[in-house]
Amino acid sequence: MNTTPHAWQFFRAGGVDQVVIRTGADIARIGQLDQKLWVALACPTRGIEFDPRTLDLIDTDRDGRIRPPELIAACEWACAHLKDPDELIRGGDEIALDAIADVRDEADGATTPLADEARRILQLRGKEGATTLALADVTDRAQLLDAMRFNGDGIVPPESADDEAVRDVLNLVMKTQGQVKDRNGLDGVNREQAEAFFKQAQSLQDWFAGASGDAPDAPTPGETALAAAQAVGAVREKVDDFFALCRVAAYDPRSVDALNPSIETYEALALQDVAVRADGIARLPLAPIAAGRALPLRQGVNPAWADALSKLQRDAVRPFVRADAETLDEAEWTILQERVKSSRSWLAAKPETKLGALSAQQVEDALAQRDAVMALIEEDERIEPHNARLADLEKLLRFKRDLLLLLTNFVSFKAFYQREGAIFQAGTLYLDGRSCELSVEVADAAKHAALAGLAKAYLAYCQCTRQGKTMTIVSAFTAGDVDFLFAGRNGVFYDRQGNDWDATITKVIENPTSVRQAFLSPYKKFLRLIEEQVAKRAAASDTIAQGSLNTLATTLTTADKAAATPAGATATANAAAGAIKLPARIDVGTVAALGVALGSISAVLVGIFAKFVDLGQWIPVAVLGIVLAISGPSMLIAWLKLRQRSLGPILDASGWAINGRMRVNVRLGGSLSQTAHLPSNSRRSLRDPYAERHGVARTIAAVVVVLALAAVAWRFGWLDSLLPAGLQRGQPVVVVRPA
Repeated sequence: MNTTPHAWQFFRAGGVDQVVIRTGADIARIGQLDQKLWVALACPTRGIEFDPRTLDLIDTDRDGRIRPPELIAACEWACAHLKDPDELIRGGDEIALDAIADVRDEADGATTPLADEARRILQLRGKEGATTLALADVTDRAQLLDAMRFNGDGIVPPESADDEAVRDVLNLVMKTQGQVKDRNGLDGVNREQAEAFFKQAQSLQDWFAGASGDAPDAPTPGETALAAAQAVGAVREKVDDFFALCRVAAYDPRSVDALNPSIETYEALALQDVAVRADGIARLPLAPIAAGRALPLRQGVNPAWADALSKLQRDAVRPFVRADAETLDEAEWTILQERVKSSRSWLAAKPETKLGALSAQQVEDALAQRDAVMALIEEDERIEPHNARLADLEKLLRFKRDLLLLLTNFVSFKAFYQREGAIFQAGTLYLDGRSCELSVEVADAAKHAALAGLAKAYLAYCQCTRQGKTMTIVSAFTAGDVDFLFAGRNGVFYDRQGNDWDATITKVIENPTSVRQAFLSPYKKFLRLIEEQVAKRAAASDTIAQGSLNTLATTLTTADKAAATPAGATATANAAAGAIKLPARIDVGTVAALGVALGSISAVLVGIFAKFVDLGQWIPVAVLGIVLAISGPSMLIAWLKLRQRSLGPILDASGWAINGRMRVNVRLGGSLSQTAHLPSNSRRSLRDPYAERHGVARTIAAVVVVLALAAVAWRFGWLDSLLPAGLQRGQPVVVVRPA
């Protein structure tokens, strides 16, 4: 036994050592790799760019998630059914017949080699002699099933029988026992239904023949006696009840009113629904109760029982009591029951079945086809092992095509870090002049955001719509500025199939995208704050001015009415003066206080500027210090967050179980979110006819900059060699005169 540990190869990406799947031996021994080195420990079977049918084959417990034991079992199964595990590295959805291992899964009841089953499938598809089997050959089940008389589901439709008598029996089974659909969608009969039918038919045949075998003194009744027994049995309890009530009436005539329905009973019946009313009428006596009364058979009977009494008269009373009988007294009723007693006993012994009123001949004909029907079912069931092998062939072909892709997106994230397109990437979002390739499909944006915010990435949740369909995604903006990203902005999302979706931002989670962006962030926030404050003050002033103008306009339009009286004219003048709000006089003390304040502020500013100028050659260092004091904290925070930016929380919130942090550094982020660049060899015209004109402002700014530079140069004495002695900044010459 070889105990040498397998030699693995790893690569470094995202701050994690990840295994490289190079050969089929790596796949065969994937269970030996320490799961602490796996990048993911679970992934969902839906919401990712992967064939869901393959994932369902791996997900043996059907919980909608793939975990290491299931993936390891899939790898071991695929390697066991291939002569060379490197077939899994080659991929593709075709497999050579001689590459399939001769493995019989006898534990699953499959004894046919997979290669032989593959040849059988190719023969059914009209490809006899082919040496390769494609996935399409086994996934198109409808065409395969159409080519087979029996499909192995144990259900036999009448169309599969060649003999007309067998087809009739199958139709009779479906009529009495129900029907089920086979894999072709045809109605048919399974073993359980067929056995139940023939069991019931056999019991009926025994019932038909039983009296003549074991009880010769009780012969099988004729048709007349059977009809009479059935007619008597249908009304026996009701007739017995009628004569019992008549005996009570004979015992005490005062009970007649109580024994017959009252008028209130009929009134209640009249108010009921038709169905309820019919049931209530059926519970009434067969005829009005009277002492010693005979039961009428046609006239004056309960309408709910009229048909049953008519049948009793026709089939029982006239043949066995009186040919002209219109009524039946209690003595005749007793005689009639004695005469049909044997027939009633025979009917009572009839077994309970679903076969209805089949005659003895029909039962005999059905039983004659029992062996043929069961043979058809057995022949169909013998095909089932071939169906199991067909499913194994599909499983093997899917694993050959998809298993390596899943491993490079589960055990390692090679597909993501080598920019090959990971299975969790839903597509590319185009918005705000850039493309975002790190886009993940999301089921619940609110729930996802609670955990995804820990990724320290700038995330935008988008609602995507296309032809009535909707989808929610989250895209990570990992490069460029984010000043113009906010809820409501629109873009276009392209899924992995190339379909375009309208995308609208519904929510953003803000985080820095670069240190450069963090450097400018404080200044942008300061300018934004000033703009907001100025806008608020301007809006407030505009509101006051509009109110004053409205008051003045109202006063002027009603001046003719108010001027009718001297008091009104005075009030109008006062209102107009109040509406105009002339500025009040400013006190001399106020002016003095303002002057002192402005002077103090000017002195402080001049002192600060003087000290700044006195720094001399250290002025650039001071400027750098001021800049660092303003931008340094935000840059430090951005640097720390960018070091912590990772993929894990985004995928964990989508149902994955990520085993490491899976960092997204600045370099990788720049490739995931790419900004717009002009194509190479393109020409660009810089003349914009609608550009803002800043000629005068730029001239003034240039003059101010030149003067400032000249002042600094003069202050440091850099211009002394070019200036006359009186304008030089250097130390003055001291002349000492003799005493």
